[in-house]
Amino acid sequence: MNLKIFYVVFLALVFQFGFSQEGIPIYSDYLSDNLYLVHPAMAGAANANKIRLTARKQWFDVDNAPSLQTLNLNFRTGDKSGWGGILYRDENGRFSQTGFYATYAYHLLFSRDRTDLNMLSFGMSAGFIQSNLDLRGLDDPSDPDPVILDRVQKDFYYNVDVGLSYNFLEWYAHFTVKNILPTTRDTFNNDTPVQESNNQRRYVFSLGYLFGIGNILSLEPSILYQATDETKESTIDANLKAYKDFNFGTLWGGISYRRSLDGAEFSQNGTSVESQQLQYITPFVGVNYKKWLVGYTYSYQSNSVVLSDGGFHQITLGYDFGERKERWNCKCPAVNSK
Repeated sequence: MNLKIFYVVFLALVFQFGFSQEGIPIYSDYLSDNLYLVHPAMAGAANANKIRLTARKQWFDVDNAPSLQTLNLNFRTGDKSGWGGILYRDENGRFSQTGFYATYAYHLLFSRDRTDLNMLSFGMSAGFIQSNLDLRGLDDPSDPDPVILDRVQKDFYYNVDVGLSYNFLEWYAHFTVKNILPTTRDTFNNDTPVQESNNQRRYVFSLGYLFGIGNILSLEPSILYQATDETKESTIDANLKAYKDFNFGTLWGGISYRRSLDGAEFSQNGTSVESQQLQYITPFVGVNYKKWLVGYTYSYQSNSVVLSDGGFHQITLGYDFGERKERWNCKCPAVNSK
């Protein structure tokens, strides 16, 4: 294949892959008491204000492997209004994006008082995102090609996420639609731009329940389903999380299994075409100590064909403050801050 043609095809693939993850990628962050990062309706839903910082790195043995950093804050003002903000940076090889989301949520209480949890929440986030595609160093200086621009290609855009959450005693359900607005952008700012689809809409649904086993520990099975509108791709997470209270705080951990509901075809040894479905196994562990939270997550891709045998590592740090005196009379850690 001609080298210049290879470069153009490579850039188009990188761009398409990068923007298929418009906005914040959904990994397993939400399992570290970080639901607001996925569902805007959870902004200010808890009885304390929350700060969460995450750092995720994939494949330490691969250069320029994907990495993600997020910082978010959410809090309640008054009885019914919640607010939040998210800063993030997502990098994947020559593609990167930096963004900011601002959130407003409204919490409607159906409870007779402030102890029995029965709350329906609505949330909306507006995001402003800058995307970068680094084209530097790809062209042959002895025979330059005008299609390959020796610069960092930048693009700015905005979008909106909306969602609702329902918390009833130990039950909870969340539904969020991400990237509602159609947004068309050009890859290259020249005479022959490569234009992407204007539909990056994604649907996310969560459902879970927490129950106690005597005074020993609490178990929280949950699922998360997500689907993209344009590519018709979908995945489902099956999660089990356990909590154990101690004098110093709460120790928690569990395991998550993610599986794609769509197969990807590949050729093995150039002789046959096979299909495999994306699978992640993710154990996680953490502790709440007074107002602080520390969590660690490791994901392993259990497929026969992978880019690297290295795993996905993530650290989560959190701090809760401004705790209100009332607590819900239920085992509901997402809204009952320690």
